[in-house]
Amino acid sequence: MKSFVAILITLCSLAMYSQSMTNEKLDDIYTSISDSIQGRSGTWQFYIKDVQMISIADSIHNRMRIMSPITDSNTLTDDLIKAAMIANFHTALDVKYAVTDGILWSVFIHPLKELSGHQVKDAVSQVYNANVNFGTTFASTGLSFPFSQLSEEKEKKEPNSSLKKKKI
Repeated sequence: MKSFVAILITLCSLAMYSQSMTNEKLDDIYTSISDSIQGRSGTWQFYIKDVQMISIADSIHNRMRIMSPITDSNTLTDDLIKAAMIANFHTALDVKYAVTDGILWSVFIHPLKELSGHQVKDAVSQVYNANVNFGTTFASTGLSFPFSQLSEEKEKKEPNSSLKKKKI
């Protein structure tokens, strides 16, 4: 009997946390948080404090993305590219810096229906912050995973060090 109750409680708690994000819910969220919005269900362009945001959602394939263009990728220096890659590991958190079609983007990619409204709002915030912090802190939030600046400096001084296997 105790096992049955434990299983029932577990199933109920999982049901409480299951999500069912839809394009209609995304539309409501984006409309409520943006300064202006255009688009239709599944594709939106909106602005937050003059920063362009784009979202594409595909309910059939259960995928979505929120992205924001930052700059022409042809203008990026090697140091900026390396800093973005380091940020993808330490400070960009749920968003990433990515390049496609000659543009550097901050982008959040996730299964659609598993998202909660809070997670969507947080994702928009992180995409926005990664955009405006590119070139400075490269941070999407105030949180960052620790890393050794010393080892980053050592790699700069030893150009072939990136070719050596590192022991973990």
